[in-house]
Amino acid sequence: MSEFSLTIPPMLSRSTVDRADEIRDDPARMRGGWPGALVLVIDGRGRYPVADNGLRWIPAGDIGIEPPEEAVFLGIRDGADLWALRGDHVEAPASDPRRGAHLLDGDDAGLLATATAMLNWHDSAHFSPVDGKPTRPARGGWVRRNIDSGIDEFPRTDAAIITVVHDGADRILLGRQAVWPERWYSTLAGFVEPGESLEQAVAREVHEEVGLDVHDQRYLGSQPWPFPRSLMVGFAALADPEKPLEFIDGEIADAAWFTRDEVRRALAQGDEWVRGDPAPEGDDLPRLLLPGSISIARAMIEAWAQQPA
Repeated sequence: MSEFSLTIPPMLSRSTVDRADEIRDDPARMRGGWPGALVLVIDGRGRYPVADNGLRWIPAGDIGIEPPEEAVFLGIRDGADLWALRGDHVEAPASDPRRGAHLLDGDDAGLLATATAMLNWHDSAHFSPVDGKPTRPARGGWVRRNIDSGIDEFPRTDAAIITVVHDGADRILLGRQAVWPERWYSTLAGFVEPGESLEQAVAREVHEEVGLDVHDQRYLGSQPWPFPRSLMVGFAALADPEKPLEFIDGEIADAAWFTRDEVRRALAQGDEWVRGDPAPEGDDLPRLLLPGSISIARAMIEAWAQQPA
């Protein structure tokens, strides 16, 4: 069996910023840090302001004299409190995580992922799932508190597995959804169901999507994926390339086994191409296009491809 591991954490898992959880319970401290704080504004489409390929932060004083109720406290960096806030629009230059996060350093990418996930959660959590009563933000935006009962609702994270299926030698199995352009393939993934382990989810999802039975599931790493609020848990698993493929649940339109050389050629293109962009054209393109470097899928495929055949 060909063993491999992630050489560095995935793009959105590299932040070392202090989240300063203890400050969330100290409203006076958060108000006191506001005059020197910085704010990242993200609009409803997930767009954020950029400057020199980094996040463009706004001085908190430009927002108001104290943190707005709907603002989310992100942590402390270089002595400054950092906050995120939903805005109606973001002034250019701007980008969005799927297309621009690969240009950010590890701390900015992690802060963007946190801010995006938290603001997405707030957008859908104005009412309690228990009794339908209104909620309001508390603890620096890290809970929503039931106005009547005072019970706290916490941010939701949806666990999903994502899997490099390979043959233990020189081939990797990649799949393509029907809505994806031709030649664009990626790893297999799906949400973890109640009552199953991560390893069980890997086996179930692969079987449902391509009809193969896998074994030797092995954890590789994880990455937040704030679209809207997932945690992608990466695995490698072995399968038999001689077994026929069967697209049982209809989610995968096509899948194929690719050699290590084919994957390496696709990686060498270096194109940051994401769903929604026009597919690259040309007679000299390989039969394989891969997801951009923001995704853990790309990191896992790269780790597999770097191993000797």
